[in-house]
This record gives sequence, structure tokens and C-alpha cells, in this order.
Amino acid sequence: MRNVVAVVLGGGQGSRLMPLTKYRSKPAVPLAGKYRLIDIPLSNCINSGIKRIYVLTQFLSVSLHRHIRGTYRFDNFSGGFVEILAAQQTMAGGTDWYQGTADAVRKNLRYLTQTDVEHIVILSGDQLYRMDFAKMLQTHTDSKADITIAAKPVHGHEAHALGIMNVNDSGQVTGFVEKPQTESHLNSVRMDPNWIDARGIVSEGRDCLASMGIYIFNRKVLAEALEATNHQDFGKEVFPTSIEKRHVQVHLFDGYWEDIGTIASFFEANLQLATPESPFQLTTANAPIYSRPRFLPPTRMDDATIKSSYVADGCIIEPGAKIENSVIGLRCKIGRDVTIRNSVIMGADYYESPGKENHSACDTLPLGIGEGVTIDRAIVDKNCRIGAGAQIVNSNQVENASVGSFCTIRDGILVVEKDALLPPGWHP
Repeated sequence: MRNVVAVVLGGGQGSRLMPLTKYRSKPAVPLAGKYRLIDIPLSNCINSGIKRIYVLTQFLSVSLHRHIRGTYRFDNFSGGFVEILAAQQTMAGGTDWYQGTADAVRKNLRYLTQTDVEHIVILSGDQLYRMDFAKMLQTHTDSKADITIAAKPVHGHEAHALGIMNVNDSGQVTGFVEKPQTESHLNSVRMDPNWIDARGIVSEGRDCLASMGIYIFNRKVLAEALEATNHQDFGKEVFPTSIEKRHVQVHLFDGYWEDIGTIASFFEANLQLATPESPFQLTTANAPIYSRPRFLPPTRMDDATIKSSYVADGCIIEPGAKIENSVIGLRCKIGRDVTIRNSVIMGADYYESPGKENHSACDTLPLGIGEGVTIDRAIVDKNCRIGAGAQIVNSNQVENASVGSFCTIRDGILVVEKDALLPPGWHP
């Protein structure tokens, strides 16, 4: 894999994940209590033997830069690196920000197309999955493809939100429809489930192949595809155009894969991780998920009840607390008789010094969750101060709304913004 570089696309604005992306880029959003979304593609690269990785960033990237800088360091002899390529003004590339995924790569081609590079892996920074890219590269080289794309079998009713491909018997992509909305569009790219079964994957009636947005390009092919056009997006423009002119091969994948693009998908993915029958296991010995090393004490729990939940390091959970089907992040302080159900609590970036809980007139509450608070089907971002007796519950089953200065309801989930202060007895 020494002739392979990976590019992780992390520059999107992440508007569908607001307000979690109000103060951070999408790949920097915390995941499963102690990770960040960017840790998934970077860990997949490292576990696959790819150790030359570029991360393209643009919006609110300070915390993402800090996380990458403090996490991914290789020794001097491996030749490995994780390098951040932020949007910048250049004499050759112009003064515009990245206009899309393809435009972001185009403006950084000089870093990616050096003579010792043969293959370029293009990845998204907001997906949850575990994949061995060495197997995908084998598919690419065995088929003598110009481009290879990862595809996952899905049922027809799932296809409306995905890019759907049709392939021939050799696995070469022959047709593509982006988010088919009609039955006729979908029928034009449907596959025979027997074709999927013949390749060692149990189709279970699935007759569509969905693009996962994971590509391998030959170096010269990528350069030509971007330099000869002004295409701005891989999925909507570069890939469909390439099907007509290039050998585009499909690489089948049938493991867990989730696009963390909305509040609902982020919320459900986190809660699934905490269940005993989780479809994505963090405790896999041969393909671990890496993250920033932290020097935190073990979590202390005193007469608390915890079921089907993840609890990260450095937490303090007081007597009477009840936590069920939830994710509790780093340094989270949970008071007496607190009830947390079906929720994601992101924790805190720091501890408060004893006796210095009140830093200003605005910070009249200690960091953490006060006594007797109830949180149900909610996301509480980092560094929140929640007063005793607060009720963080979407009791009226509102789908989307703004609730006061610090809270938003998105996809039916109540989201408390980072650094929020909710007074005692607060309720939406």
C-alpha cells in the first residue's frame, strides 16, 4: 500500500447536523462517547495499511485540526502522515472556497498526484463502517479498472435516498441513477438478486446496489477527470460521467454502513452502538477504532442503575441515577436521582477546579447535570450546565422547532447546544 494515498473529505458545512455543527466541522462531531466521526475513516485507512492520508477541511475546522494533530502521529521510519489540507487562496487555484467534493480534490491535486502515487482512495468524513481497503484495491487491480466504487446491496424501498448502480456480469458499472424517485427510474438500475447471491453475498431479496461514496482512482484518471471538467461533486457529476468513458468497477460490501448526515441518523447510530446486539462492534481486536489518547481517571459510579449504555472515562455518576439505552461522554458529571433514557450526553472538555464553579455572572451553575433532571430522547452537547429538576423531554412530540436560546428540536429529537445553561426546573 506504499503507492496509495487516501483523501478524507471533511470540508462540508454539515447544515443537516445543526446545531451539533454550529461550533465544529461535521467530522469533528463526537461519536460513541469518546471518538469523533473523523476517527472512523482514518482508522479504516490505518487498519488497511494506508498511512499516507490527507484530510480536506474548510468550515469550523479548529477542533478537527486539534484532534488530528493530537492523535495521528507516525514514527519517522514509516513514511506515514495524516496531513490537513485546509481551503486556501492560491495564485493557481483562485480565491474561492471549495465548491464541492470534486472541487476540493481538484484544488489539491498537486499533493495527490505525485509520481510515487498510483492509486488514490476518496473517502467521506461522516460515515460509520469498518472496511479493509486492501480488499477493495485488490478488486480494482484484478479487474484492471480505472475507477472502483464500493457498493452495498439494499432493498428497493431504501433506494430513494441513495445513488443506485447497475452492473454487468463482470462487475463493471453500466448505469447509475442518483436518488431514484419513481419506479421507472429505479427499474432501470435494478439488479437480479441471483447476481448478488452468486458473489458470496446473501441478497435476501435485495435487488439494488447503492453507492457508498468510497472510490479508488488511478492517479492519471483522477487528474484527467478533474482537470478536463469543472465538475464540483463526485457522486452527482464525476462518477456518472466516468461511467460513460472509463472502466468503473464495483466492489461489493455487506457489512454495517451508516451515513451520519442528519440528527436522526447520528442519534440512532449512537444508540445502536450501546446495545448488546449492536451491528457495529467497537471491541474488534484486529481492526480497532483509534482516537485521541487522554489521561483521565476511571468513571466513578455510586449506587446508580445503568442498562444497555456506554459510559466513557472520567465521569462521576451520583447515587440514584438511572441511565438506560444511552451514551455518556467524557468527564460527564451526573447528579443524584437523574434519569437519562434513549439519549446522547457528550460530556465536557474539561473539569472545573474545586471552588471555582462560578466563573462569571452567566455561569451560575456547575458544569454537568443537576439533581433530579430527566433527559429522554435528547442529545446534550458538551460543556452544558443543567439546573436541578430540568426536564429535557420533547413531551409534545414536536418534529422541528426552536426552543429558547439553547435548544432545538430536529427530527423529533431535542438537542441542547454546546455550552448551554438551562436553569433549575427548565422545560421546553
